[in-house]
Amino acid sequence: MLLSIIIPTFNERGNVQLIVERVEAAMKDSTSDYEIWFVDDSRDDTPIILEGLANSHPQVHYLHRENGRGLATAVVEGFSRAAGQYFIVMDADLQHPPELLPTILERLQEGTDVVIPSRFVRGGSDGGLNPFRKIVSWTARVIGRLAISRIRRISDCTGGYFGLSREVVADAKLNPIGWKILLEILVKGQYQTVHEIPYEFHTRDVGESKMNTREQWNYIRHIVRLVAESPEDRRLYLFAMVGALGVVVNLVAMSVLLYGLHVRPTMVASILASLVAMLHNFLWNDKVTWKAHAHPVKWRRMMQMPMFMLVSLVGIGITALFAQWFTLMGSKELIGQCLGIIVATGWSFVANNRITWRTPESHGAKRTRRKVRVTQE
Repeated sequence: MLLSIIIPTFNERGNVQLIVERVEAAMKDSTSDYEIWFVDDSRDDTPIILEGLANSHPQVHYLHRENGRGLATAVVEGFSRAAGQYFIVMDADLQHPPELLPTILERLQEGTDVVIPSRFVRGGSDGGLNPFRKIVSWTARVIGRLAISRIRRISDCTGGYFGLSREVVADAKLNPIGWKILLEILVKGQYQTVHEIPYEFHTRDVGESKMNTREQWNYIRHIVRLVAESPEDRRLYLFAMVGALGVVVNLVAMSVLLYGLHVRPTMVASILASLVAMLHNFLWNDKVTWKAHAHPVKWRRMMQMPMFMLVSLVGIGITALFAQWFTLMGSKELIGQCLGIIVATGWSFVANNRITWRTPESHGAKRTRRKVRVTQE
């Protein structure tokens, strides 16, 4: 079997017949063998219609789940039952045009690991959404792309229409929440190439949208879980948390030095406060943020603190310059200190990630990640 088309359904009695007809029309000129798998959680008579379709169309199969747990888990169930070398996932509401199926399959056969029809590349359109849904969709994409580094170059990372080779998810431990199965695959799947093609998102003609507040909350929960399960993304947030605690240590130390001990000039107080915060941050980052990155070579392990200190000294210099600059302008020293801390934190994370806690294993993982190539038509 070359292609498996996986379609999750929930109360889509008015659409399943139409989508089978349109899939057949789209694939009629193709010599490729294909199957359609409906994974159904409906509470209406959709299963009865699917039973009739399965009896009259040999390529149609369906599974009805009495206690289904949402669209994303239905897709995972479809993966486990599908026989195809390639998978294409689409919704049953016809907002994803089946006419694009041959193009998606063609790109997959050309060697692309993941093919994503996108509303946001040249030639695409999200005209099927009302203004409120467009705002919700945009917000979801921004949250996802800010939170998860691996999807930042993908324009339609939250879409439900995509194709992939079986190998992408063969060994992936997929455990999605809610609807956004593509996010789960992009974070956990094994792939090197992603290709986006334009498509026009159509208006739903039959049935009702399933988007509600609960699914929006599930999306946030899903993002949090994916970040927690992604070492690369989790590290950034842990570093930020340690840094935030370090800010408190820094500002308390500087306040004591300036207003308790009357240390002058301001630059000296700033440097001393930053040294205290630096020691605090190293201990937490070594034991928490980069816990798994203790270097296997003993002398390199011993050099991690000096390297951290060197990186931090540059950050201290940046912070002190900001504090002194604000003093010379007649502004509050602590405001300058805060701005300097923000700039220095960005520098410190990048430098420590690439230098201080760089191990052969982590370097190899980063090189593998960099091989992921995103292209667009």
